[in-house]
Parts: sequence; structure tokens; C-alpha cells
Amino acid sequence: MVEDDAGINDQVPAVIPALVFDREYVPVLVGGSVVPGRFTVGGASVVIGPAGMVIIAEASDAPAKSGVWNAEEVRLIGPAPAPVTERLMGAPWGVDEGSLPIHIAVRVRGEVLYLGTAQVSQAGTSDGVLTDCELGFEAPLSRGLLNRVRPPLPPEHLPDLEWLGNVNGDRAAALEQFVTGWYRTADATESPTSDSASRLPGGLRQLYRLAKQRPGALGIQNRILPEPDLHTDHLGEMLVFGVENQGGFFWSLLWTLEGPEADPTVWFRAFDEEPIAEQEPLSGFLIQFSLFDASMGAEYLALPCKLTAPQVERLTEALHLVPLRPS
Repeated sequence: MVEDDAGINDQVPAVIPALVFDREYVPVLVGGSVVPGRFTVGGASVVIGPAGMVIIAEASDAPAKSGVWNAEEVRLIGPAPAPVTERLMGAPWGVDEGSLPIHIAVRVRGEVLYLGTAQVSQAGTSDGVLTDCELGFEAPLSRGLLNRVRPPLPPEHLPDLEWLGNVNGDRAAALEQFVTGWYRTADATESPTSDSASRLPGGLRQLYRLAKQRPGALGIQNRILPEPDLHTDHLGEMLVFGVENQGGFFWSLLWTLEGPEADPTVWFRAFDEEPIAEQEPLSGFLIQFSLFDASMGAEYLALPCKLTAPQVERLTEALHLVPLRPS
């Protein structure tokens, strides 16, 4: 169905989700009395006027681009210019523009589909610049419409579970198989080496070698510190090699001037509390770290707040236990 442009300059017609409209319709939505501001944010066109905002994204499922994320949410990926930041976050003075409507549309094969209005549900900034913004649809999209504006792609090749068979036999092989199967390769870079390189246990040296082509192996949610950033604690007794994403706790190894242990104990420490030994030594810890961070740092996550026992059973029946002691 195509919206009739007759009388479009006289009044704003009722908008029905999934209507096709052309660019002449946009000034009506934002207020046609002045020239609107036009911006590009994360691949999406953003038009701002005195009566509202229009966001026109591309039909895509790329996490790094602005667009429809699911049936209930749109994501705008910054950095965004100041007028867009102020409109979405609220200007520090003047009229509360946050109450103005935000209209969402998507380009699909040469057409623009209007999807309805949305409201800001969450936003992030850095130095006053909008970096990301989640907007919730006031009316969720149907499955058919969602598949048009966020086309499903064929599933990518998933890594196999060969590594699982080596967890209790050859942990170095298990770590390498998991990392090379899960993380994408990037251009190899020459990483500077630290004075501690020769005194690092084999597990850390192996992970740094793998991370030269797969930087994601050092973590996204939590982090294994790059080799040049390794440091001892304030007592000079422990080598800090891993940190939680907000700095709430860290992992370390006993630091000596002698040769490193082949598979040393990993120590967990939160703030100034006493360190606690991890149940697995470094070889097992690095596998656990990689598994956890791969799941938490994945591009797509499903994090339900509450599940019934049958739902849990259905979700876990196809899973394989990892033969490692809990972290």
C-alpha cells in the first residue's frame, strides 16, 4: 500500500505501520515550517525538526550499524552529532524535546517502510557525545514485517566441539582449537614484548600468540591484559594478568624471579580482600575464561529474567558439560 500524497502539506495524515512513503512525507513528520536538520548516524539518516524526528535505517542485521534490532527495539549506533545527542538525551535548557515523537522507517529494496514511533529506553555517551541509543517501538513489529526490515541471514558455520575432547588430555590443544574456531582472524600485528615474556607460563604465552591474529581472544566482557600491560600488585608479589570489565576484581599469578611454574595456580582477588585460589590451574582457567567471555561478548545474547523448569530443560538438553571444576 502506498500513501497518497494528496493534501500532505495541509495536515499530518494518520500513519499506519509498514506503509510505504517517499521523502516528501518526512518534512510533515518533523514539522514543515522550517528547514529540518539532516544527519547520518551509524549508516542511518536522521532528520530533526520542531515537531519530531525521523530515523531511516537500512535493512540489515549488522551489529555495528544503526537499524532494527528485534521486533521491539531499534538501535542507533554513534557517534552522533550534537543536535541528535541533545534531542535524544534531552537538551540542558529550553523546551523538553524528549517528548517529541521519534518516527522509525527502514529502506527496503528502493522503498521506505514506515514502522511507527519509538521512545528512548537506554542511551550511552562518552564526553557528551551519544555513542549508542536503544529505542523501543510503541507497537511491536509482526514476524513478517521484522523479516523484511531485518532480513534473516543463513547461519554461519559454527565451530565444532573437537576441543572438548582435549580438555582433560591436552589443554593447550583444547584452548587453541576453541580460540581458532570461535574468534575471527584479523590482520596480524607485531605486538611489543615485555621484560616478563620469558618468565610467563606457557598458557599465557600461547594465548598471546593466538591473540596476534585473533585479538578478541583476550576478552570483550572481561580482559586478559595485553602483554605490555602486565604488572605486579602493590606488594610486588603477584603478577596481575586479568581484570573484570569495571575493575571490581582481577586475576593474578604468584610472581617470582625464578622460572615460571608449568601450570600455576590462578588467584582471584576483589578490591583489597584476601586472594582466593581458583579451582583450576592456569590451563583450565584460560579455557573457562575463553568460554565465559565468548558467551558474554557475543554479538547476540539471550538473557531471560525468568524461565520455567521445562524451558530450562529444553534449552540445556542439547548442551555438553565441560569437564572443569567451577570457577
